[in-house]
Amino acid sequence: MSSNKPKFILQEEIDTYYFKDNQKNLDVRFNRIAFIFFLFFLISIIYLIHLSYLGSRGLKSITPKNYISFEKIQRANITDRNGSFLAKSVNSIDIGINPIEVINKEKLLLNLKYIFPNKDYNSIRLSLEGNKFFWFEKKISEENYEKIMMLGDKAIQPRENLRRVYPQKNLFSHIIGQIDDDNVGISGLENSLDADLKKNINSVKLTVDKDIQFLIREELLKFNKIFNAIGSAAILMDIHNGEIISIISLPDFDPNKRERIVDVNYINRATKGIYELGSVFKTFTLAAAFNEGIINSETKFKNLEKSIKCGKNTISEYDKNIPENLTAEEILIRSGNIGSVRIGQAIGIEKLKKFLNDLNLLNAIKFDIEEIGKPITFNWGKCKLATTSYGHGITTTILQLANAYAILGNGGYKINPTLIKKESYSKKERILKKDISKNLIQILRKIVTTKEGTASLANVSGYEVSGKTGTAEKIKDGGYSRKKINTFASIFPASNPKFSLVVMLDEPKINSDYIYHYRDGSGIKYKGTPFNTAGWTSVEVAGQIIEKIGPILATKYIQVY
Repeated sequence: MSSNKPKFILQEEIDTYYFKDNQKNLDVRFNRIAFIFFLFFLISIIYLIHLSYLGSRGLKSITPKNYISFEKIQRANITDRNGSFLAKSVNSIDIGINPIEVINKEKLLLNLKYIFPNKDYNSIRLSLEGNKFFWFEKKISEENYEKIMMLGDKAIQPRENLRRVYPQKNLFSHIIGQIDDDNVGISGLENSLDADLKKNINSVKLTVDKDIQFLIREELLKFNKIFNAIGSAAILMDIHNGEIISIISLPDFDPNKRERIVDVNYINRATKGIYELGSVFKTFTLAAAFNEGIINSETKFKNLEKSIKCGKNTISEYDKNIPENLTAEEILIRSGNIGSVRIGQAIGIEKLKKFLNDLNLLNAIKFDIEEIGKPITFNWGKCKLATTSYGHGITTTILQLANAYAILGNGGYKINPTLIKKESYSKKERILKKDISKNLIQILRKIVTTKEGTASLANVSGYEVSGKTGTAEKIKDGGYSRKKINTFASIFPASNPKFSLVVMLDEPKINSDYIYHYRDGSGIKYKGTPFNTAGWTSVEVAGQIIEKIGPILATKYIQVY
């Protein structure tokens, strides 16, 4: 007989019942978890084995026939004199696809889209339809490399490649140059040192200084805008060993972009451009006369005409107020054309020609890069002697000008300009007699310090700048245009010469708003460029440059010679 009374169960029975039920569930869940864990473990082992296999076999078994081992395409780094990288090699991998090896093109395209969603797959599909190997991804990232190689498609073929990086970007573009995609140097030092760089023994150390290069380039960029020049160049050289501390040509370019540059305005104006440079050549005429013992600083030239005829042409003084009686040094200080002609005529063709040749001004100069200009040859005669004496009708490069002034400043010893840092330098040949160098520098100093001189804007306090200006019209179609080349060639400090600095502006214009600050302590300011001459353009730039780099030179380049 059933009863409606509540049925009581002991707690012990409840605990026993549920314990048995949970034990069964636990066994089932444990078996499932163990199975899943084992499955993941197995997949992980397979994945690791696959990665190990790819790593151990390298790239040989999956690369095309034209694969080049990275060991064979190394390239030495290039640094400045302080060890800062100017060109550096890093490893990269390019991914190519061989359509002949593709088994399922649609599947491959689908997988590639998943990894590289932003590519143009219409063109890739067309490439797959052909039978020619093509590059799919250059400089692939490590993450995407692992993903694409995990596809396991033998049509995907990697190539280990050299990636050349230029950390300073535009700063040394004209001298460092570039390489092509086959690791071949095509310009600058990358070209001229191609074989040495491929040996990859040690980094190649240059003579240039990154910090000084930066400061000079900033000033050139600024004044290109101020004087609206189409380009400019500057070279700073150690006059005792020919080491180039800075060499700049503007406009420049970023070699990291690997662009093919065809615009002639990007020519290396410091080494490749050939220019008539004007009155900076008058210093060489005076130096040659001193060296031949024909005249001295105080030799008087009387009754100097304001103009003279030479053949069909007339040679005139730029400054109509120049006195008719001048000493030899006054002719250079006042930049007299007629006086310089008289000095040149006293020297004669053969001796002046030899002297200019000794200064390495008449032929292409030997240098570390191949982008070197060759001065235009000409036939010497009485009129050519006259015009050459004051810098007209004779061409050379900015590099050769800087080198020649360095020789005049170092005591008259021949040097070769160099970009490659050396442990020692060969014994130098002397081409100037004793004390002539010292005498010339004192005269050049007066061009900067006296009111009669043309370079007072370069009289930077504490640096004893000496130098000569040059203003010349540009050659055009066998004649001359009204466009200018304005140059200032300097040596400093005058009391203990160490550096030559040449600054050139290509087609500068006057600026009516620019304010000049005279450095004579008077506090005088002058607004507006009165004349488009070197004394008002290139000299101002040089003065600003020396103010910026002077403290660095004084602390880093003090040396007893």
